[in-house]
Amino acid sequence: MTKIILKRGRDASLRRYHPWVFSGAIADVVGNPAEGDLVPVYSAEGELLATGHYQIGSIAVRVLSFSGDPTAPGFWKDAIARALAVRRASNLQGTDCFRLVHGEGDGLPGLIIDWYDGVCVLQAHSVGMFRAKKQILAALQEVFGDSLKAVYDKSSGTAPFKAGLELVDGYLYKAPGFEASEYVVHENGHSFLVNWEEGQKTGFFLDQRENRALVARYAPGKRVLNLFCYTGGFSIYALAAGATKVDSVDSSEKAISLLERNVALGGFSNHTSYCTDAIDFLRDVPFGEYDIIIVDPPAFAKHRGALQNALRAYQRLNAAAISKVAPGGLVFTFSCSQVVDRTAFGLMAFSASADSGRGVRVLGRLSQGPDHPVSIYHPEGEYLKGLLLEVE
Repeated sequence: MTKIILKRGRDASLRRYHPWVFSGAIADVVGNPAEGDLVPVYSAEGELLATGHYQIGSIAVRVLSFSGDPTAPGFWKDAIARALAVRRASNLQGTDCFRLVHGEGDGLPGLIIDWYDGVCVLQAHSVGMFRAKKQILAALQEVFGDSLKAVYDKSSGTAPFKAGLELVDGYLYKAPGFEASEYVVHENGHSFLVNWEEGQKTGFFLDQRENRALVARYAPGKRVLNLFCYTGGFSIYALAAGATKVDSVDSSEKAISLLERNVALGGFSNHTSYCTDAIDFLRDVPFGEYDIIIVDPPAFAKHRGALQNALRAYQRLNAAAISKVAPGGLVFTFSCSQVVDRTAFGLMAFSASADSGRGVRVLGRLSQGPDHPVSIYHPEGEYLKGLLLEVE
């Protein structure tokens, strides 16, 4: 029988329901599990502690259950139904797009599913989840029935595949008559084009919904700069709220093209887009040109080895934004790097503020929306950190 046996005294985190087993905690691997196999995890004393997907790497097991049987009938359906119930309880009004499954936050480590008005876009971040796609698809069909229009697998760029699996994005399911790679979805009364086949991540940054609404509260009558704008989520909210001027900057031509179509959807005219490097653009901005600057870059650090370089890059970027914003202006700054925790992000913002030589106040500490829940036993799941800064 295949099983994982932990070293003596290395079972504390599992007993506290942390869903990862690190390779350094393992005393013995009995049998010859393939990557992605379900394996039971035992303490040195022989007590069954958990069952999860085996993988090669520093995280050796991603736990699916601390008590039940992940192979039991109904496991996947029940897990996805619970995740949907959490979203419904969150009362996400005015939107037809949200994160349906958020990995460890929903007890399904390595699995992301975003819902776009009947279309599910799936990303497997582990071989185990990649191999479970048929069960996941069947569960989605059971939970949603006829309201499920399509399921698109976009895992090719996300998972550390080492098991010889075919990495080709494509549809796992299409309802009869469904033909689309691009959709108009709605969020708090705003319309956005989403392209899950060619866009970043699953097509739209759903985690910023509440923070976009916060920008809208401050935007009336203001001049706004949206750096790393992607398809313009923050820009559309600011325009609709009555900003006098919104400039959006991104280096991706595809993102800028979709952004301009989103601006046209809303019928806005006081907007200019720039397809250029955001850091270079900010360097040339005159002092006081903008009342609000939004700094939402891609992850600068995807592993701990890149952390210090990433923090230095965040610091330079934020020091420039704080230095350039108009007196009394606001800087909304974010990091989506999981390895950059809140303490490190806060220290970075402190250093950036000190570099600018200006007075800075923290008006708010920001995070991801409730459809991106964080297990209290897995604080690493709070990957999105943000600060709302007021600059004298």
